[in-house]
Amino acid sequence: LRNTGPEDLFIKVMCCGICHTDIHQIKNHLGMSRYPMVPGHEMVGEALEVGSEVTKFKTGDIVGVGLLVGCCRSCRACDADIEQYCNKKIWSYNDVYTDGNPTQGGFAESMVVDQKFVVKIPEGMSPEQAAPLLCAGVTVYSPLNHFGLKKSGLKGAILGLGGVGHMGVKISKAMGHHVTVISSSDKKKVEALDHLGADEYLVSSDSATMEQAADSFDYIIDTVPVNHPLEPYLSLLKVDGKLILMGVINTPLQFISPMVMLGRKVITGSFI
Repeated sequence: LRNTGPEDLFIKVMCCGICHTDIHQIKNHLGMSRYPMVPGHEMVGEALEVGSEVTKFKTGDIVGVGLLVGCCRSCRACDADIEQYCNKKIWSYNDVYTDGNPTQGGFAESMVVDQKFVVKIPEGMSPEQAAPLLCAGVTVYSPLNHFGLKKSGLKGAILGLGGVGHMGVKISKAMGHHVTVISSSDKKKVEALDHLGADEYLVSSDSATMEQAADSFDYIIDTVPVNHPLEPYLSLLKVDGKLILMGVINTPLQFISPMVMLGRKVITGSFI
């Protein structure tokens, strides 16, 4: 670890979530892993030391750190407070910090992080509850907020019920949406409906029910992290509906353009 600078916090890690991106990095699925590596980017811990210029936190605060620990602070994205789109962003692990040393993530015992990339965890929220919100939770909330999809009464779908999919159901329901989980089989139906509170469950391999659901969703949050066809899901969107890609996939996805053109539909992506 580097020494604690004037704007840094020295944080003792209490817990850290496991994101599918960690699996990608550990196994070098994206061809960009650097070893040795300490993964983890959904970290919650206690601030044991704060730098002399830290204004947002004090010793003893319970804090969280997500996917980023640095940025250029001068580009258009940084000026707009969307540092996740900075071309010079620094990942919380598997990257190189401004001092030339490798960054290491939340699977470690401690971290040193600039206060700009630290958040306060509210009192009453357990570290285990808070940690997944730092990536999976923000990943789902961010596009709903940006694309104007927070208003109640919308009809949305969550494609895939992994970590991000779980958050998608909970956050969309909290916004007052009618939420359908889409999965390739019915093995997660009880979990989706009874445990997470989804309104409906749609099996994508059932062509009859997929056809019945055509033109019915305002948005679909696609969390699937492996290559899959987009056309079956584009057909489920209303006019002006949005297919929001969340999964990290390193092979090309395909669709035919009339599927988008004839409904003025949007295929887009969002990153934390």
